[in-house]
Amino acid sequence: MVMDTTQLRAPRPEIAPNAALVVIDVQKGWLDPVFPPRNNPAAEENIAALVDAWQAAGRPVVFVRHDSPKADSPLRPGQEGNDFQDFVEQRRGKGTGPELLLTKTVNSAFIGTPDLRAWLDAAGIRQIVVAGIMTNWCVDTTARMGGNLGYDVIVPVDATHTFDATGPDGQLLTADELGRATATNLHAGGFARVVPTAALI
Repeated sequence: MVMDTTQLRAPRPEIAPNAALVVIDVQKGWLDPVFPPRNNPAAEENIAALVDAWQAAGRPVVFVRHDSPKADSPLRPGQEGNDFQDFVEQRRGKGTGPELLLTKTVNSAFIGTPDLRAWLDAAGIRQIVVAGIMTNWCVDTTARMGGNLGYDVIVPVDATHTFDATGPDGQLLTADELGRATATNLHAGGFARVVPTAALI
């Protein structure tokens, strides 16, 4: 079943005036039928709502694109799958606040070009909201690294999604199971506050 975000116990967070929204890898390649079943069909709607809210408030938005070095990846540069999904591309450049386009070849947005940490620190930003694709890969890695670097990290888990995956034991975990496990790990480990999108907008 899909995570019931109404049951999240985190209090409504206070959002800093300069909190940055980091939108991870919302690219057309993830729409490729090669991927297993996914969870959270509301993810795109929630991501769009967050971008709209951040832009309307003049807060900074970071759009992250994964430039996969793998020859068989739908996210490889030079093909349509590398492009942002239309609802994201249509929103780029529409805000009154700072905006950054960051590219990466690994899971963490903190290991990309330009340097995210340097950009945040130069602007005095200490709070980040991490949304996008995939919950248990790049969203998780970016949130964990942000927490380790001392940022106040917030993850609206219903503004993320992932896919079913098979473990080393050959057992399949559903996308929802992986999403719930990721939310639990981020919360229990103190890496981030996990909240519903509605708590942020």
